Amino acid sequence: MKIIEGNDGVKRVLARLLAERKRGYSLAAPFYLDDDVFDLDMDGIFARHWFHIGSAPEVPKKGDYFTVEIGRYSIIVTRGEDMVIRAFHNVCRHRGARILTEARGSTRKFVCRYHNWTYGLSGALEYAEHMAPHADPKCLGLKPVHLRNVAGVLFACLAEEPPEDFAELERTAAPYIAPHRIEDCKVAKQIDLVEDGNWKAVMENNRECYHCTRHPELLKTFFQFFGHSESDVKPRQQEYYERYRRIQGEFEAIWGQNGLQWKAVERLEEDKPTPYRVERMALDNVGESYTMDTRIASQRLLGDLTEKRLGALSLHTQPNSWNHFLSDHAVIFSVFPISAEKTLVRTTWLVHKDAVEGVDYDLENLTHVWNKTNEQDATFVAWSNMGARSPAYEPGPYTPNESQLELFLDWYVSRMGEYVGAAAVRAPVAARRAG
Repeated sequence: MKIIEGNDGVKRVLARLLAERKRGYSLAAPFYLDDDVFDLDMDGIFARHWFHIGSAPEVPKKGDYFTVEIGRYSIIVTRGEDMVIRAFHNVCRHRGARILTEARGSTRKFVCRYHNWTYGLSGALEYAEHMAPHADPKCLGLKPVHLRNVAGVLFACLAEEPPEDFAELERTAAPYIAPHRIEDCKVAKQIDLVEDGNWKAVMENNRECYHCTRHPELLKTFFQFFGHSESDVKPRQQEYYERYRRIQGEFEAIWGQNGLQWKAVERLEEDKPTPYRVERMALDNVGESYTMDTRIASQRLLGDLTEKRLGALSLHTQPNSWNHFLSDHAVIFSVFPISAEKTLVRTTWLVHKDAVEGVDYDLENLTHVWNKTNEQDATFVAWSNMGARSPAYEPGPYTPNESQLELFLDWYVSRMGEYVGAAAVRAPVAARRAG
């Protein structure tokens, strides 16, 4: 669907829409529907910032690879002969053919099936039967993509000069994740779900729990107070909130006894390229895992952990991920934009590499809660998308317990304002935050 017609002046139109956006309200319809806005999102957000791309256990052996499609970009992530994980553009240096069309696999070499140009796992060009005399094979390796491995969680950046503030995320988040030893995990299940909505709508839905009553499976363990302050608690929720505070205190003692970092580090509100949020969270009932009986799904705990009841370590990063690390497994979520109104949500369940399916864990039990939650969220995103397409749509006001959602849009508006040269956008955003 194309609302803004033509290419001339698209940045100028987007700058106006950004400047007109009222904080505390959802975005105007073109942000969710327009092809030109989507293209600018790919250039202004995904081509300039660090984004979540997957996890190390997805490429456990040398030669293993997976591919990621983001807008017009296709990326190869692979583990080399030296066991280092690297990323490359999935584009042959001869005439630009797509090299890999499979989502994942294993190979000794990357061979372009068009003219058989062959690349090693390091990306270097190793074979081309015919080569022009003036061409230097050493300069024709696969184009690299910046990649960072944060305790087993992978991030990529398409920019030539990636934002330097990623180092802060790495320094802060790695000690939280490290006890779960993600590098010593394996993929138990990975599911790709294409949602009928814009990538920002998918992220908005994730960043609030106002709708969480629609997630009965998740609420077996997940407390509904994500993004809430005590003043947001309604009288009908008071008993529930008091239980949450009591259980939170129990978990804080457990985390302390096990030497785990747990305090929330909130960096989503900051106007910088790479915001994030990391925190250990209490879980309800038995409180061991995201399962229907709230007990661990895998008898083989991660790393050297011995305590089952550790709640969930949550890592949120802009622009496209949320992750949960428990005592027995981890759930990794990546959001990959496909088009203005299509988004792929990739969910990966990780268990200890020595855990045996059918012995240590039941796959249905492991995946059931988040499978159902993802299906429900896909429905909510589709509803929002259908509503945004109506001529009657206009941005609606957020509630106080949607503050995390507002932080996401603050960041998006500010970063896109910088990209399109809308100087008038960044100052009002900063002023509104200060106010």
